[in-house]
Amino acid sequence: PFFVNRGGLPVDEPTWERMWRHVGRIHPEGERVAQRIRGAADLPKIPIPSVPAFQPSTPIPERLEAVQRYIRELQYNHTGTQFFEIKKSRPLTGLMDLAKEMTKEALPIKCLEAVILGIYLTNNMTTLDRFPISFKTHFSGNYFRHIVLGVNFGGRYGALGISRREELMYKAPVFRTLSELIFDFEEAYRRCWHTLKKVKLGHCVSHDPHSVEQIEWKHSILDLDKLTREDFRKELEKHARDMRLKIGKGTGPSSPTKDRKKDVSSPQRGQASPHRRNSRGDRRPSGEKKPADSKAMPDLNGYQIRV
Repeated sequence: PFFVNRGGLPVDEPTWERMWRHVGRIHPEGERVAQRIRGAADLPKIPIPSVPAFQPSTPIPERLEAVQRYIRELQYNHTGTQFFEIKKSRPLTGLMDLAKEMTKEALPIKCLEAVILGIYLTNNMTTLDRFPISFKTHFSGNYFRHIVLGVNFGGRYGALGISRREELMYKAPVFRTLSELIFDFEEAYRRCWHTLKKVKLGHCVSHDPHSVEQIEWKHSILDLDKLTREDFRKELEKHARDMRLKIGKGTGPSSPTKDRKKDVSSPQRGQASPHRRNSRGDRRPSGEKKPADSKAMPDLNGYQIRV
């Protein structure tokens, strides 16, 4: 009992059931229409984007361009139905399993899915630092949220992601500081008539695809209504300095494989990862401090822990 996506690959039935329910809400014969389309034999085949593969000698900037090109080829999901359920509290290994599923199904994605996919496709680039950057903007009485994957290679910052707007996704790693990168996004928002209200910055993500750590999405929360321009810049550079120090201490994106080999037992559900405990102590009230969330623990359902 499975359905087939645009490339002829099997897709879990619940995914298509969600699509049908959405179609049914806006079309009285939605399920019948979907069945008729799926059963048509004369429809042209839609090409499936190929997951990028690299030679060891391929420079990191070229690899990033190829990853972004792949994300762009999947196309932005305008359907109103999210095809992949992403829980931010889920451990990294579960999110990487989900990213692998994205590459198999080749369905359109949104910005959060692009971030998870970007992490998955850059895991073997161990000299590249990756960290989430979230934006909250205001336009015409409404608030909008967007997220990209910040990258740092050789001291230069850039970003990977997907958006309806070309200028709010990929940024080549050419920015000398983190503040230059964020200010470039702010200017891009301004050209779209959006006012940037908040920026949330996470810490570097581990390169170990089997890590049971959680991604730290909100290490620094910067409220632009409470910060002067100069204070905003200083907070951004302070966060960049914190990431460098964390990597220098060996608690950044390095693989925790050695630590897991020492303790081969599976982690208990109530335990927090060592990375999570350390990072909470390092948090700074950058414009706004988020209270501790007792529910922020790994979601250990639906995948198998590797030890």
